[in-house]
Amino acid sequence: MQSARRLLIVSTLALTACRRYAAASGSQTFSPNVPVTWDEQALATLEVPLPNASFSPKAVPREYYYRIPVRPIYRSYPVYAPDREPPGYFESLKQREPEMLWDDKRRQPRLATEADWVKAGEIVFNAPIFYDEVTTVAHVRNPEWYAKVRPPVTKEGILPYTSYVIREKGKVELGNNGCAFCHTRVLPDGTVIPGAQGNFPFDRALGFTTRRVPLRAARAAFRTLYGAPWLKDQDPAARADSLSLDEIVGKLEAIPAGVVARHRASPDAPPAVPDLIGVRDRKYLDKSGLVLHRGIGDLIRYAALNNELDFLSRFGDFIPAGRNYRQLPEPTDPNLPGGGRYSDEQLYAVATYVYSLKPPTNPNARTDDAVRGEAVFRREGCVRCHTPPLYTNNRLTPALGFTVPEEHRTRYAITSTVVGTNPTLTLRTRRGTGYYKVPSLKGLWYRGPIEHNGSVATLEDWFDPRRLRDDYVPTGFQPYGVKNRAVQGHEFGLSLSDQDKKALIAFLKTL
Repeated sequence: MQSARRLLIVSTLALTACRRYAAASGSQTFSPNVPVTWDEQALATLEVPLPNASFSPKAVPREYYYRIPVRPIYRSYPVYAPDREPPGYFESLKQREPEMLWDDKRRQPRLATEADWVKAGEIVFNAPIFYDEVTTVAHVRNPEWYAKVRPPVTKEGILPYTSYVIREKGKVELGNNGCAFCHTRVLPDGTVIPGAQGNFPFDRALGFTTRRVPLRAARAAFRTLYGAPWLKDQDPAARADSLSLDEIVGKLEAIPAGVVARHRASPDAPPAVPDLIGVRDRKYLDKSGLVLHRGIGDLIRYAALNNELDFLSRFGDFIPAGRNYRQLPEPTDPNLPGGGRYSDEQLYAVATYVYSLKPPTNPNARTDDAVRGEAVFRREGCVRCHTPPLYTNNRLTPALGFTVPEEHRTRYAITSTVVGTNPTLTLRTRRGTGYYKVPSLKGLWYRGPIEHNGSVATLEDWFDPRRLRDDYVPTGFQPYGVKNRAVQGHEFGLSLSDQDKKALIAFLKTL
């Protein structure tokens, strides 16, 4: 009996030690409760309604969604600028066999620990959903494309936003439009920040491609991307059939890196790319606060929709990618937007990866100026909207000209402060809500351009009172055909002394 008791004690201690070791090493079993992506009840309340709520989108039915094939994910390889590619590199890719990393039915990564899920999510984050669209293999091997598009590259000469993929031996394709395409930033020194406000010049690249397509196709794409016919003459695509190819390309080429005329928005009011670092603490997603973020399930639904599935949502009787803009294509149609969908597990993995992202080391020291700047920040009442430690109050601010519906006051977190920035994005696009979300100020040192449309390049420009003048020339986004314009609104801090502005900017760069 003594021996049995001693053996039981030793076994218990050993098991406890193993559990402690596993916890310390991050290898403990992790069995998450993966949310159902296409939960129709959750989807029905996911988005803040459009200003004209009767045209708010209705997602495809659950039965339709789960009939869409799951995309396989293949191993990808770096893309080098032409003058930086190792000798023989591209030819060696043609000799490689296709290597599938994640297929819903046949193969998936190891998913035993939380670290495994994060690693798998990184695979999904970097995986393309298009091949040789927007940008092609021929483009990224052409010096003319680099001269025209001007994409940043890393210290090693790599274009980190995209990748080569082999799905068929002997055929190298360029994979595009994964999460990394828009949410990767290359700093001036060549450092890469995954998940940050991206700085691939997406619309310049799209313009390079669009100039080489038939005008009819360019006009149709314009309507699919931006159409909101219920807005009538304010519909971003109202003039699509009268636009020349030069005008369409001009609108795209006017948009700087860090800003994207993404679908449901407008090339005349494009949103700045959001920074995903710290997104798990944000209560609203998109510049217009379009999507509620109540937990990881909402983030995966948002990811599914933005991986082209909201092209199939019904806005009144308008379906952006529908047949004749009225009828849904078959869910197995190979030309379906995005070419398929991600599985629930893949979406959970990528959301887990995004939640895990950490900001890079901030090079800006907390100088005496920065300390004084924090005092200015508090004295001027900035903390009311940009509340520490998140430096946002996670609320929505009404846009100029929008009357807040009474029922919104109990459904959403709304501040009474109206900052007066240009309301076009949130009132006259199908990504609108009538609001803008109060942004976090964390990470301002590596972001830019700033403001919801990325109208100014730097904080110094933002606190320059000249930006309110009609003859101001924005240092960030400037609409095609417009020589100068006021960057209106958010007049807080514009009347500070030069010394206080310098100190305030020094503080903001430490966040």
